[in-house]
Amino acid sequence: FAAQRHVLTYMEDAVSQLLENREDISQYGIARFFTEYFNSVRQGTHILFREFSFVQATPHNRASFLRTFWRCFRTVGKNGGKYSSICCYLLTAQEYQCLLQLLCPDFPMELTQKAARIVLMDDAMDCLMSFSDFLFAFQIQFYYSEFLESVAAIYQDLLAGKNPNTVIVPTSSSGQHRQRQPANDCNPLEGVEASLFYQCLESLCDRSKYSCPPSALVKEMLSSAQRMTFCGFLMALAKDQGINRALGALPDKGDLFLDPAMDQELEKLVAQVSGLSISGPASSSGDTATLPVRNSPRINSPWKPLHHRRKMDAESEGSNEETDSSEN
Repeated sequence: FAAQRHVLTYMEDAVSQLLENREDISQYGIARFFTEYFNSVRQGTHILFREFSFVQATPHNRASFLRTFWRCFRTVGKNGGKYSSICCYLLTAQEYQCLLQLLCPDFPMELTQKAARIVLMDDAMDCLMSFSDFLFAFQIQFYYSEFLESVAAIYQDLLAGKNPNTVIVPTSSSGQHRQRQPANDCNPLEGVEASLFYQCLESLCDRSKYSCPPSALVKEMLSSAQRMTFCGFLMALAKDQGINRALGALPDKGDLFLDPAMDQELEKLVAQVSGLSISGPASSSGDTATLPVRNSPRINSPWKPLHHRRKMDAESEGSNEETDSSEN
């Protein structure tokens, strides 16, 4: 159970955070630190602003990142919605990369580009994509990245005729081995035999130590076609709502822009700001009243704010010493 849930990964990370910020944590106790840490893991907020190596370390981390990205930026695709005045409906791969890096500063551009190619089927990285198209393609590419690398290798081997049961389809120079196929790979007359492709994928899922989509859903998806291309397979994975439900990070496509809890918080915030700006009392000079400063809500990762606070305290103490010396 511990290995399946990656308990050791979280224990090592918690201890690392504890040692890094032990002076701050000692002020309120180790027990409270571990309680808040594992509460943040349970809630999925533990991946916020963390390094990519940690964000991708476990399936739970990846699902948490996907869910957080959706909740933070779903209004990007809410065309005509309540908050449409602040939305951009179509973005490029580079712009989606900027959104991803708001949550994970060192998120690699390569994954974003691969997700974009599932949608665009070519290297036109400056083309625009809807939020929903990009999100479901990104989900497949990010969550199943190791699986897809293995699938790409299997597909290239089948195209090269390394399996004796494969029907070879003559193609032009396909470039380097293990690279994704260009847009013409989606021609229905090309590709590999779907049934043989599934047999290889079933074997891969049985022996893989990485996350794989349910083999029954993959079989159902491939059974409807005689031949399958690699980019066609990626597109089918991204559009399959059964696979999306099995992964469990995102809602169905029809509910993608519905998040009642978040909407309620946004409505409270908008109402509060509107009420303060409209009915706020005027100052003695007749100017508009200044809005009260609100403290930013703390994420359930207290060692980060404490770490920064310690630096600020040290700086303020240094400035006080300089002031005292100047007065003397």
